[in-house]
Amino acid sequence: MLVDADIPSAVRPFERSNVPCASAQFDGELLARLGKSGPRYTSYPTADRFSPDFGAGDYLAAVTMRRQRGMRPLSLYLHIPFCDTVCYYCACNKIVTRQREKAATYLAYLKREITLQSRLFAGMNAVEQLHFGGGTPTYLLDAQMAELMAHLHASFGFAPDAIGEYSIEVDPRTVSVERVHSLRRQGFNRISLGVQDFDPDVQRAVNRVQPEAETVAIIDAARAAGFRSVSIDLIYGLPKQTLASMAQTLDKVTAASPDRISVYHYAHMPHLFKPQRRILEADMPAAATKLGMLQLCIERLGAAGYVYIGMDHFAKPGDDLAVAQRQGRLHRNFQGYSTHADADLVACGVSSIGAVGATYSQNVKTLDDYYALIDAGALPLGRGIRLEMDDLLRRAIIQKLMCQFELSIAAIEQAFPIVFADHFAGELGALRAMQADGLVHVDDAWISVTPKGRLLIRNLCMVFDRYLGRQADGPRHSRTV
Repeated sequence: MLVDADIPSAVRPFERSNVPCASAQFDGELLARLGKSGPRYTSYPTADRFSPDFGAGDYLAAVTMRRQRGMRPLSLYLHIPFCDTVCYYCACNKIVTRQREKAATYLAYLKREITLQSRLFAGMNAVEQLHFGGGTPTYLLDAQMAELMAHLHASFGFAPDAIGEYSIEVDPRTVSVERVHSLRRQGFNRISLGVQDFDPDVQRAVNRVQPEAETVAIIDAARAAGFRSVSIDLIYGLPKQTLASMAQTLDKVTAASPDRISVYHYAHMPHLFKPQRRILEADMPAAATKLGMLQLCIERLGAAGYVYIGMDHFAKPGDDLAVAQRQGRLHRNFQGYSTHADADLVACGVSSIGAVGATYSQNVKTLDDYYALIDAGALPLGRGIRLEMDDLLRRAIIQKLMCQFELSIAAIEQAFPIVFADHFAGELGALRAMQADGLVHVDDAWISVTPKGRLLIRNLCMVFDRYLGRQADGPRHSRTV
């Protein structure tokens, strides 16, 4: 097996570190003309390239190689798939049920998987990052969450609270002020709140009624409880949204002053996600309106002092994400942008995706399959991929463009046995065509994304994706803008 190639670190010495990134520049004509379906590049190769041929033996080999090559931090992801109600826009792997006993059963199996994984990584470096996603992680009762966190701490070593980033996604409708304080005592120090939109008409259209006062109370509770970071998720392009309603939501969000704000473009793909079929096409905003919403978000958040991190992420200048970007340490993984580039990602729970060494792996997607494999004493893997040298090379390039908006050609040539201009002659030709549109600047030493190109960063990264165009069953990705 190939070495796992800590490429983002390897290229860092050549990067122009500590140079603040300029904000993104909105060009409506360019975005309307060039927007198309494309990956979000939380991994490369992307998850649609994973194969069921990847099995437990491949995963164990990756862990063994990691152990032989020395210690490095661990990141844990736990997937809690349950929700009380369905949000019509949602494309997550979830199970909507009010039968709470299902969560108790799932928790028992999840703990068993955690034990399996902890034995594989015994004696390796401490966990420095933990993320609970869903579904709705706070679907678990407070006592169940305490039980799960106690099991995690008994199974893995954790870095001190001041060093580690331990985050949880929260639906404000599912927690009280007291529950927020309890989550902090249980070890979480970062919290992410799903808001999407504060407008009542929009909330009803997507089946997520969430009063502003309720959300603000949870934000205040998180600060009072001592959470180091509070994040808010918004979505533009939802049914019933208008420029006026989006402006009001942005005013309310910036008044709440979260540390990070994510503004996602709603990907309407009812052919893939059944809940979206409940959204009326007549309620959807026009393409021009959606672009106007994006422009509004960029302008309002910039005026409020937030730094554009990339894709759909904004952060205060002193936030760890903004600092990591300035210092060339920003990373992108399945949870979005991260400051932990050097950590292996160990994923537990149904459908969860991990990254160990030069591999990606995903657990099976149904509870029945998940339970059956764990009952058999096996890791509940469903599919994955072993990265070849070309995958590692292209992943390094995509990571740097996504996270830093620039790439040192000399750094890549030092890390990999290639001559960049020869190996990527076709890709450089495509980039020079994009240069004519003002998206990127290419010379013999650097590939630099312009402020105009930052909103189309997925388009630029797609140039280096050798897997694109191989699917024959229709689009699998959201639009790049």
